[in-house]
Amino acid sequence: MNAILPMEIDIAPTSARVARVNGRALHAADAAPDATELRQRACTELLRQAAQREGLLDPRDEHAVDGAISEAASAAIEALLARRVEVPDPSEEACRRHFLANTAKFAHGERARVRHILFAVTPGVNVVALRQRAEATLLEVRCHDDAAGDPFADAARKQSNCPSGADGGDLGELEARDCAPELAREVFGKPEIGVLPRLVHSRFGLHVVEVLARTPGAVPSFESVRGAVALALRQQAFITALRQYLQLLAGAADVQGVTLDGADTPLVQ
Repeated sequence: MNAILPMEIDIAPTSARVARVNGRALHAADAAPDATELRQRACTELLRQAAQREGLLDPRDEHAVDGAISEAASAAIEALLARRVEVPDPSEEACRRHFLANTAKFAHGERARVRHILFAVTPGVNVVALRQRAEATLLEVRCHDDAAGDPFADAARKQSNCPSGADGGDLGELEARDCAPELAREVFGKPEIGVLPRLVHSRFGLHVVEVLARTPGAVPSFESVRGAVALALRQQAFITALRQYLQLLAGAADVQGVTLDGADTPLVQ
């Protein structure tokens, strides 16, 4: 359930107090969830309470302050979203337009020569300090003098938490299926060559990524990928509609310690 929540909704943690949604604590008084985790808990709690109001979940159902929810709550949230977040099927014209604008994303066999520097997020790590190190390294390797050796490889050997660090961060030639989905989304279906101008977030941590070379894939016919194109458009529409629904819930909620974009009028038709 948590994986489908849109992370773009504007939620910022306030560490001076316990964050709450309609009086329900999102964490223990002695805990300090990072921004992503707090955002996730706030979205989930808004939906859990909405499911209770609509009679989809027992009013006695309680969430834990560690952010966990019951199986019943998870099922009720799914039922709530099916009821409230409507996503129409995309038209043939919309599918063709999306395909023509994103042919690289549907190509088969695209390959990229990639290297990276991994800053792993492990239990107890100071995420703020880790991000600062990663951002400083990104700036360093992007702004290096070409005549001054290979700063990327040097930084990978010294700082990367991936075994590839011993080889200067070299991951070899990859296809999208060879790497984590979060990394694949940032590397494949794009024209960029060189150090990506942004940190890449994955389940493993923060990555500084360099694309050394690309081999284009074969572009299929629209008819052969029509289903995949329609699915991509439905997913986009679902995320937009879900974000709007969450904004509507936030606008009607008593939220403390968390700042959410509110909406005082229905946005999901």
